[in-house]
Amino acid sequence: MMTSTELAGRIDHTLLSAEASAAQIDQLVEEAIKFEFASVCVHGAYVDRVVEKLRAADAAPVACCVVGFPLGANKSTVKAIEAAAAVKSGALEIDMVAFLPALLEGDLAAARADAIEVVKAARAANPRTVVKLIVESALLVQGMDRDGAESRIALACRIARESGCDFIKTSTGFHPAGGADVDSVRWMKQHAGGIRVKASGGIRTYADAVTMLDAGADRLGCSAGVKIIGGSGQTGQGY
Repeated sequence: MMTSTELAGRIDHTLLSAEASAAQIDQLVEEAIKFEFASVCVHGAYVDRVVEKLRAADAAPVACCVVGFPLGANKSTVKAIEAAAAVKSGALEIDMVAFLPALLEGDLAAARADAIEVVKAARAANPRTVVKLIVESALLVQGMDRDGAESRIALACRIARESGCDFIKTSTGFHPAGGADVDSVRWMKQHAGGIRVKASGGIRTYADAVTMLDAGADRLGCSAGVKIIGGSGQTGQGY
């Protein structure tokens, strides 16, 4: 059984809207500190602010920054610079968007090379940096039969693993194909080969969170973290 505190420790508390204000980011940090979420996940422009506030509070959550977000279509060198800058500002986790055309075409070498460049840059800035590879799983499986869909997820897991990433992550939450789904999370867990799984996109309720954790997710990316924890009853009794 998982307590509400343990559940919070599996959530990256996230605000990635283009119009997010400094005041909203401050509120995000305050909520993360109060509920002891795993991380505060923001765009690079706000990493310094988040790190400063977390350090001032000597808080448990860490700063997480998205890279190449939300399209993943930047040059690898640009993603690498973005990741290194965020880590040098104090981010301890990087969520990078993969180069999606390579994934869709099954081009292992190109997708892996893109991820490796970001991983190397982040780890050069801080060897302890946790890197998550976002693969837009709903796009990968769209229009595929089950065998084909699982094969694409398996390849994405291989790319994440062989590039040195710590997590494979389902979604940005911004792609029209959709967010996390149970089958993709289960396949990720099956093919992860030792790396962890982050489910994100469309996780808005306590029931959604439980479903993804039961499917094998190790971490959840949510903008509705406070609502989710509230749905657990905050009794410490878990689910």
